Amino acid sequence: MPFGECTITLQDVAYQLGLPVDGDYVSGCLTDFHLYIEGGRPAWQWFHELLGVLPPENQVQKFAVNYTWFQETFAECPDGADEETVRRFARAYIMMLLGTQLFADKSGNRIHIRWLPYVARLEEMGRYSWASAALAWLYRCS
Repeated sequence: MPFGECTITLQDVAYQLGLPVDGDYVSGCLTDFHLYIEGGRPAWQWFHELLGVLPPENQVQKFAVNYTWFQETFAECPDGADEETVRRFARAYIMMLLGTQLFADKSGNRIHIRWLPYVARLEEMGRYSWASAALAWLYRCS
């Protein structure tokens, strides 16, 4: 490797971001998206069930929602919220983190709904190898 260059490794990602290395693979591939939707429901119906609200049509581009809508809708969980409301806000927050920090698209202002299968089961999010997915995304984007 020439002087002045460096390569980010899986260990670097795991250490600096605190993400798990071991676990199930993370796939954001949409060719199998329909397989992950429980009961064969349309994606936007599942979105509504998991987050409790649908974005207006002018905030949606194919399978992505404008970040500003997410931010305005889920900016702060209401005081005294019941458990389901807290879970909805947690799902939205995690989708915002995934879509803008770890797996940002080139626009930088859209959240893809490919993350629905992961946030649907909040208890299982720790079983995935998020570090390897983040590193693969970084390599893909560079």
